[in-house]
Amino acid sequence: MLIHGFGASSGHWRHNLPELAADCCVVAIDLLGFGASDKPPSCLADEPLLPGSVRYGFDLWAEQVADSVLALAPAAAANRRVHLVGNSIGGMVALTAARLLRQRHRPPEQVILLDCAQRRLDDRRLGELLPTARLGRPLLKTLVRQRWLIAPLFGLLARPAFIRQVLRQAYPSGANVDTELVALLHGPSTAAGAVESFRGFVNLFRDRLAPDLLAELSSTDGQSGAWIPVRMIWGEADPWEAVEEARQWAGTFRCIQELQVLPGIGHCPHDEAPQLVNPILRRWIRGEESSAGLGNEEGER
Repeated sequence: MLIHGFGASSGHWRHNLPELAADCCVVAIDLLGFGASDKPPSCLADEPLLPGSVRYGFDLWAEQVADSVLALAPAAAANRRVHLVGNSIGGMVALTAARLLRQRHRPPEQVILLDCAQRRLDDRRLGELLPTARLGRPLLKTLVRQRWLIAPLFGLLARPAFIRQVLRQAYPSGANVDTELVALLHGPSTAAGAVESFRGFVNLFRDRLAPDLLAELSSTDGQSGAWIPVRMIWGEADPWEAVEEARQWAGTFRCIQELQVLPGIGHCPHDEAPQLVNPILRRWIRGEESSAGLGNEEGER
């Protein structure tokens, strides 16, 4: 199951689906609030839950993924090995869903993270920010919950010209930044409710963090069962998710079996450099270890 990142959709796996389908059954999902999925009104943590509204967040999206997995590959189908592959916030969703699936006695075979979101703006990482950013946090949190501000802000950010500008940052090599990609990202932003899903996402100031989930997936305590293998692909030139932190994770959590770092590649390696990513994904899905074991050709664990 392929899980997209913020602002993207199942179509973001356009260069991966055909090749991966040669080895297995592949499903790319639209998370609730993105792509062609429904975009219900947002309800923040301290707001009353109104009929038809949802609390956007990683637990909600993980429920969606876990329910989809159990429908497509129920626990009775022991021969159906499940691999969760997520980019950016999709990586966080994959880790959260793996935790949930293990609780439901259907753990995935592995989780594969592509430039997983490190969530530096979470309140629990506040101490890592510059003093000016910490001082401005209360005002920021007050402003981004206001619908009168979020609507025009979203209108500015969802313009094709701005999307292309962001893509030039996210894809430093410039490869595959084309009209199809801009349309893929822009189209869902014009749908009814898109502003509400944006509001829900930008207010996730206290949600799950990858290190907590990686620690849990590394554990075999209690009724958690066997630990769940995690493998990572990272664009070394990612402008938002530092490869140094990924290396730290790899050296800390035993569930992480391998880290492949791609020089010159940015935040979405599966779309920017599918010719590099697809062979790695296919090898891991087939259960083939790296020729160098835990250390790959870039010298990573």
